[in-house]
Amino acid sequence: MGLKANVVNVPFDAIIPGLSAGKYDLGASSFTDTKAREKVVNFVDYFSAGESFYTKASGGTTISTIADLCGKTVAVENTTTEQTDAQTQSKKCKTAGKPAVTVISFPNQNAANLALSSGRAQLGFADSPVAAYQVKKTGGQFKLVGSAFATAPYGLAVPKKSGLDKAVLAGLQALIKDGTYTKILTKWGVQAGAITAPKLNGAIS
Repeated sequence: MGLKANVVNVPFDAIIPGLSAGKYDLGASSFTDTKAREKVVNFVDYFSAGESFYTKASGGTTISTIADLCGKTVAVENTTTEQTDAQTQSKKCKTAGKPAVTVISFPNQNAANLALSSGRAQLGFADSPVAAYQVKKTGGQFKLVGSAFATAPYGLAVPKKSGLDKAVLAGLQALIKDGTYTKILTKWGVQAGAITAPKLNGAIS
């Protein structure tokens, strides 16, 4: 787009409010494009991701699906899809007469990881590319457990009525066409989530 980005790192739960307040022009932080979030911002969908669990490689716990969370302690980042899903599953556990899920929420991913490595939590719960990256960067301290599920689109968040969404979409289409998009995903080992037709506000739930 011929623009230079001024990257500002803030807590995940501060990004969308910051966009709405006019503090930022674009939000990029593994945002799942949801219908609830689309009421506040527009999304340019660029990736397809699921959700995954990870645990300590030594002495960790086992889990196959989210239904196995009952009675376990899970670390999540504030206001993420995983926080909502873990809390929803906890209610299902109690309704079924099983122990509730203990959901511990943190302002950033590093704090959630510390809870897991220190033994305060049994599981970490994040979007699948995020979980895979956490496992990779710990060099064997964590491992993925169970299978990824609940595939949904990732989007770049743009303030409503800014008009930037169409420009970002055109830029993304150009990156896909010239192969840059595939090179970026391959560099980070997440090419499995590649899409061929980006769109505006493509939330499925």
